[in-house]
Amino acid sequence: MQPVLKKITSAVVVLTASITGLAGEAQVAVAANFAEPIKAIAAVLEKAAGHKLKITLGSTGKFYAQIRNGAPFDVLLAANTETPAALEKEGLTLVGSRFTYATGKLVLWSADAALVDAAGDVLKGNHFRKLAYASPAVAPYGAAAMQVMDKLALKRALTPKLVQGESIGQTYSFVASGNAELGFVALSQVTVSGKLNSGSMWVIPQALYRPIQQDAVVLKHGAHNPAVQALVTLLHSPTIQDLIRSYGYDI
Repeated sequence: MQPVLKKITSAVVVLTASITGLAGEAQVAVAANFAEPIKAIAAVLEKAAGHKLKITLGSTGKFYAQIRNGAPFDVLLAANTETPAALEKEGLTLVGSRFTYATGKLVLWSADAALVDAAGDVLKGNHFRKLAYASPAVAPYGAAAMQVMDKLALKRALTPKLVQGESIGQTYSFVASGNAELGFVALSQVTVSGKLNSGSMWVIPQALYRPIQQDAVVLKHGAHNPAVQALVTLLHSPTIQDLIRSYGYDI
């Protein structure tokens, strides 16, 4: 990704020139599925504008509870639309700041290069010990995984083998470590520029789960933070949207 980042950084320098001001720092709560893209975006932002992002990764549901309890985040990059909308309704956000920054894709992935077939028939075969997924209560990708199992009429058969992670990040770790042979994770966690990093996967058809539309919102704590303003500008820019697409998201 380094040549891509270099190209994007150069393109963004002009974009951020008018909003740099004094270098600042923003506290950003980021859904775990977006871990790699936000690191790349933070690198671009710091090099182009001098601003730094302090990134906290986790599940969207837990962030909701933390923000309602006064956690000093400036921006939330959620894995759904409902949580930012709820915070907006509760008066905890900058009015008019909510927007969709990405639409995620769910995959069935294994660290074993021979385990997951291109049609996902491994689920029907049921010849594995553990299948990981994220908690549907706090992780939208976990809710999507449950929808897939329901649509395939496999939930009852697979339930005894399910291992639940607190977030999509922990779910990925279960599979990567071998504690679960396979699991439902985000496409962005296992590919770069459309290419699988390792293992085997099935890109689950969109017809099997509701679109994972991911919204960002500026929280009241970050309303006057120049680093926040610069980040939002970047997320709206075509160059950064191309970067996000390279991690397997739709815009």
